[in-house]
Amino acid sequence: MSGAGGAAVAPGSSAQPAQEEGMTWWYRWLCRLSGVLGAVSCAISGLFNCITIHPLNIAAGVWMVMNASVLLLCEAPFCCQFMEFANAVAAKADRLRSWQKAVFYCGMAVVPIVISLTLTTLLGNAIAFATGVLYGLSALGKKGDAISYARIQQQRQQVDEEKLTDTLEGEL
Repeated sequence: MSGAGGAAVAPGSSAQPAQEEGMTWWYRWLCRLSGVLGAVSCAISGLFNCITIHPLNIAAGVWMVMNASVLLLCEAPFCCQFMEFANAVAAKADRLRSWQKAVFYCGMAVVPIVISLTLTTLLGNAIAFATGVLYGLSALGKKGDAISYARIQQQRQQVDEEKLTDTLEGEL
């Protein structure tokens, strides 16, 4: 029964993990915009990388073009509306947690740099890597304010002082 219940809830909750993690609407759009810009930069740089006779540069360029298509499928499925599987891939990508997207996008952006360390691969993958960093920052959560932090520190200090006085009284 739990399998059927989980399957019934999953399609309707495609955007819930992002909501549960506390991403605001503007930050979610910033991540999506960064993903689209990263896809464009990967595609252009990947094409320039393929114009060479060095096989490692060609491999890195092909990987960058593949990164661009995956980023567009995940972040902007409306750009791939004539592919039947685009909406299914986008729905699965929306169900991923922010830290999973961060690892996936940063990992995809690092591979071409490892294959061929050139200025084209560095600049082409910079925005795609930044997309992963933005998702990673959203996974870390919101920073607390100074007042609540000071209150927590004061409570810890009081607890430590009470423990110290209890140990001193116990020794006497």
